[in-house]
Amino acid sequence: MPAQELQKQLDTLRDQLEQNPPLSEVERKDLHALMEQVESQIQLEAATQDASIVDGVNLAVERFEVDHPTIAGTLRNIVNTLGSMGI
Repeated sequence: MPAQELQKQLDTLRDQLEQNPPLSEVERKDLHALMEQVESQIQLEAATQDASIVDGVNLAVERFEVDHPTIAGTLRNIVNTLGSMGI
């Protein structure tokens, strides 16, 4: 089920953030807010789906791609899973 895969990827991202990568407080706050949005989307999977969340995750991928490639890779996985969910 795509929602389970998405949750697994969020858990991976959460684990990566717990390793305290060199992120600014704003970057960390933005990632946590994005994670909350994705978790909300998981809960609403069967209901209406918001495509703007994909845009937000894509922007985060671009933002973290150079300095934090591992985080960006996990975010890319989240985008792919959202796509497979039809979002």
